[in-house]
Amino acid sequence: MNQVILIGRLARDPELRFTAGSGKAVATFSIAVNRPFSKEKEADFFRVVVFGKTGENCANYLAKGRLVAIQGRIQNNNYETQSGEKRYTTEVIADQVEFLEWGNKASSGGGFEGSSFMDTNGFQAIDEDDDDIPF
Repeated sequence: MNQVILIGRLARDPELRFTAGSGKAVATFSIAVNRPFSKEKEADFFRVVVFGKTGENCANYLAKGRLVAIQGRIQNNNYETQSGEKRYTTEVIADQVEFLEWGNKASSGGGFEGSSFMDTNGFQAIDEDDDDIPF
């Protein structure tokens, strides 16, 4: 079984590209995940790849510093550089991205303004307005 769930902050803004053959959207970004029990406040950085409409939404609505939850799988890749050097990469292929902080892309991450949910089926925003709660 290959499944991973991470919660962290974007280390950089997402980059959106489209595949050459099918034109499918591919967003890439890195997240910083705090190490628990670390006295030095250390973090691990993970490269995340998101395909399709979810990837487009990540590129449009996420920005550096935003808190997100990622659910997906770990994938190892390797390639050879032009100089003949073999390189290895590890990335998280996200099936689901949940925005844990919300706001317009221009504002900096850090303030909680409700939450939204995004998965491979599309995009849904959740408004957390206490006036609508019946109790």
